[in-house]
Amino acid sequence: MSATCPACGVAVVPGYVKCPKCGAVMPSTRAATSGAGGTAVAGASGGPPVAAFVVGGVVALGIVLFFALRKGGASEEPATQPQAEVPAEGQPATAPELDPTAALAPAPGSAAVARDPSTSVGALDRALKKERLWGTVSVSGGRVDVRSASCGDPGMKPLIDANASALRDGGLTQLRCLEQSGAVVFERDL
Repeated sequence: MSATCPACGVAVVPGYVKCPKCGAVMPSTRAATSGAGGTAVAGASGGPPVAAFVVGGVVALGIVLFFALRKGGASEEPATQPQAEVPAEGQPATAPELDPTAALAPAPGSAAVARDPSTSVGALDRALKKERLWGTVSVSGGRVDVRSASCGDPGMKPLIDANASALRDGGLTQLRCLEQSGAVVFERDL
């Protein structure tokens, strides 16, 4: 199924607009090629699919109406405030007076409030990640264990020095830097 060039007589594959040999314009063979092969449907127009636009519009309108009408079902009654209890004699109840000095003093025999090291340990962990000295930070009693392959990195000790006061404030007293294998690279007091 090839066409022939009207100028030079060479066989040309259908679909060429010009002859590949002489460059002459090939005659239009639209009728012969339109029905040949492919997935073209006879009578199909090249216009936009109107049915798809109509269905999409109906779905969008349904969603808008759903959210617009959704508030209507909610109860719009104001919440009632609980009323204060009035004693049976008809006199208003008064709150008992508290001694302000008793509330501020710690109870006898109570221990001091334990400091929570989690915020300072979290800050050290974020600082390690920020400097790309990846590792895990854990607390064991009053000691912080940093397990990292970067314990020998020159930036590790200055980073720990910068966070030492926060770790001390968290109640921690000692820091160890361990390799991934568990070998202690260095150990120091905070």
